[in-house]
Amino acid sequence: MATLHPDRDETDARLAGVRSRARARLVVAGARSLRRGPSAAPGHVGWLVRPALRRGVLPRHGSSLQDRLKRATDLVLSIVLLICFAPLFVLAAVAIRLDTRGPVFFRQPRIGRDGREFTMLKFRSMALDATPDAHRDYINSLANATGDHDGGLRKLTADRRVTRVGAILRKTSIDEAPQLINVLAGRMSIVGPRPAVAYELEFYRPEHVERFRVRPGLTGLWQVSGRSQLGWYEMLELDVEYVRRQSFAYDMWLLLRTPWAVLSAHTA
Repeated sequence: MATLHPDRDETDARLAGVRSRARARLVVAGARSLRRGPSAAPGHVGWLVRPALRRGVLPRHGSSLQDRLKRATDLVLSIVLLICFAPLFVLAAVAIRLDTRGPVFFRQPRIGRDGREFTMLKFRSMALDATPDAHRDYINSLANATGDHDGGLRKLTADRRVTRVGAILRKTSIDEAPQLINVLAGRMSIVGPRPAVAYELEFYRPEHVERFRVRPGLTGLWQVSGRSQLGWYEMLELDVEYVRRQSFAYDMWLLLRTPWAVLSAHTA
């Protein structure tokens, strides 16, 4: 009986914690293979994330009722916002086509809920020959920064790859508007962690994998907490905090704070 073997119970609990942390470390260690480039990884990174989810390394948060309520809210808001922003979509599309040749939308693979890969949409803000190397180097510099990093996670508006119209779209966050289509399709949510790029997983700590418990979002805790002043790991920790605290009321609170965060000079 448990009451007769307190030391054994304590030892078993400690060993269970060690095994859970070890499995999570294996998940993150596997992400380091992405360093060799996209061709070295399969079509999605579920093979990195799902084992941890399936084996219970990461606790489930929320309930099925909460999930249904969140999805219903996403559907209503995405439809309303797409209708309201339709003229803005037209203006942005025309401006992009007049400024540079190429498609209106930028499509990029991102990692969603449970490690499933999806194609995220944005208004194209860069030249056609732009590569992800600069962004990869930027993430690397953020993740490897020591002490206080001079400026946190921010959009690269001064990047030479960014077009004239693209700089305006990024500064005003209008480039993010097409992600409402991802929300409507069920790949993203209005509120949630930032959509992750596959190559950034090599910089994750084991506990950060928990952010894949929910759909990525257009806005979230890190966005309204001063994203340009936050370091890389601070952003990931806020994502995990959101996953653990998520509720309908919490989502509404974050949503109400978003307009000020977008307009504020500290989070622009």
